[in-house]
Amino acid sequence: MKLKSGMKAAALALTLVLAGTALLTGCGPKTQEGPVKVRVGEVTRSIFYAPQYVAVNKGFFKEQGLEIDLTTTAGGDKTMTALLSNGIDVALVGSETSIYVHQQGSADPVINFAQLTQTDGTFLVARKPLEGAFDWSKLKGVTFLGQRKGGMPQMAGEFTLKKHGINPHADLTLIQNVDFANIPAAFASGTGDYVQLFEPQATVFEKEGKGYVIASFGVESGKLPYTVFMTKKSYLTKQSATVQKFANAVQQAQNWVQQATPDEIADAIISFFPDTDKAVVRDVVKRYKDQGSFATDGIVDQAEWNNLQDVMEAAGELKQRADHGQLVDNTFAEKAKQSVK
Repeated sequence: MKLKSGMKAAALALTLVLAGTALLTGCGPKTQEGPVKVRVGEVTRSIFYAPQYVAVNKGFFKEQGLEIDLTTTAGGDKTMTALLSNGIDVALVGSETSIYVHQQGSADPVINFAQLTQTDGTFLVARKPLEGAFDWSKLKGVTFLGQRKGGMPQMAGEFTLKKHGINPHADLTLIQNVDFANIPAAFASGTGDYVQLFEPQATVFEKEGKGYVIASFGVESGKLPYTVFMTKKSYLTKQSATVQKFANAVQQAQNWVQQATPDEIADAIISFFPDTDKAVVRDVVKRYKDQGSFATDGIVDQAEWNNLQDVMEAAGELKQRADHGQLVDNTFAEKAKQSVK
């Protein structure tokens, strides 16, 4: 059926209007996309992870066009389960967990791409103040309240004891059946002569006169990729641009932390620790900063990777050594280090 002349004219006019609109839309500015959301699961909430909170609160992630959805996944097993089941995109957890996944066999391996901390974060705390120089041999025969078996704190602790000629399973009474969250309370109530504690509990105990820091397991066990941002290889491949932006923000935060004072860092991260006195946050930051716990860049080097596996082997937790190139991808951290100033 043919259109009447009036209808033809109307149809033509409509076509021209639509064409003009399309032309103007094509020539005009494109609507900017919103920030890319990255779901991050941290193994625990800790001042030890100060650079991560700096990256959030100083807007470094935002500058990279990223929106960080941060959740505390409470434990290495739960964090890795969340990552493998796509509950999160990126995990902040001990790099030993990527090796455990590798040992079990995985078609989609977990890759370490940006290191955040480079030493163990625990301290040896005694019930009484230190008299004279500390000698590790004093631990022989004592009751030692340690960390959960299989975790990096426990492995770094045992590695240090063995380094000083102490067999943790023969030369002292080792307690390892107390949940991580309950260790400070157990020591405060009288369990153990010495305890291996994270911050801020160690500093809080000192301020309250309940314990005294006499040595650092971080210093004793050396540099290792203690806490690292990691993701599945599939995400790394499909979202490489996002991962690079993430690494850039982490590097910017690391640069800032290296130059900032403990007071400035405490001010930047205090919102993540509303129930902790700012003076405690500052003292904890200073202790970690002074001993070099905060990584200066995200690169996981071969020496650190080897030391990690030495610690795991000494604890009997490593079935077979994992190749650095299989589970570490430094390209993002290396590019971030070169480009972020």
